[in-house]
Amino acid sequence: MLYTGSRLTGAAIAASDGEIGSVDDLLFDDTDWTIRWIVVDTGGWLAGRKVLLPPSCLGEPTDNGGRLPVLLTRRQVEDSPPAENEEALLSRRYEEAMLAHYALAPYWSDPVPVALAGDRPASAPPGGGDAQPALRSMREVTGTGIHAIDGEIGHVEDFLVDSDGWAVRYMIADTRNWLPGKKVLISPRWLRGTQGERGDVDVALTRRQIEDSPEWDPDAAPDRGYETRLHDYYDLPGYW
Repeated sequence: MLYTGSRLTGAAIAASDGEIGSVDDLLFDDTDWTIRWIVVDTGGWLAGRKVLLPPSCLGEPTDNGGRLPVLLTRRQVEDSPPAENEEALLSRRYEEAMLAHYALAPYWSDPVPVALAGDRPASAPPGGGDAQPALRSMREVTGTGIHAIDGEIGHVEDFLVDSDGWAVRYMIADTRNWLPGKKVLISPRWLRGTQGERGDVDVALTRRQIEDSPEWDPDAAPDRGYETRLHDYYDLPGYW
């Protein structure tokens, strides 16, 4: 099921033996746009400490994404390695410590890039075969610009996250400065790359294509019927 990133952010986290805090951020890798970690603000329980939880320990969200059950105990979370600061949460060294704590294999051992628009193979990441995907903060990516082949179309307002596999399926693009009132969905599979210090995203589509695309209604729950119409319009394969 698809949930907005803004709905998941702030969701209560319930361990098997009690509450442990709320979602502060979602971290995804920039190779296949899969959520790799849930950043949890433990509030007064661990004196404001933030911890990372792997999506593999999550159950299906409840309360329309407002509550996330976790298949861990409070003690397991409490005993996880502490981060020196918030920046350390994004470091590969801290990831390795957390993966070891939860007895998980590194996800970067054999990264598979997301296929680009037109089903073209994605280019190899910089640095050759040993390059590793980098973590991106969903909170920080929100607000970055989106550029079509022939010009800017708006900015990233939100995301749609699939709880089946915890993948980012779409960016929600706010086009208010170009197409007043219209919001559209952009799949990571349709990107060409990023640019600039803020990491604005480049889409392998034209402004006209996006302008004529099926409009997304933020008040309606996204369903497979709409997704099918969207992919058929672009003549691009669906992720399903």
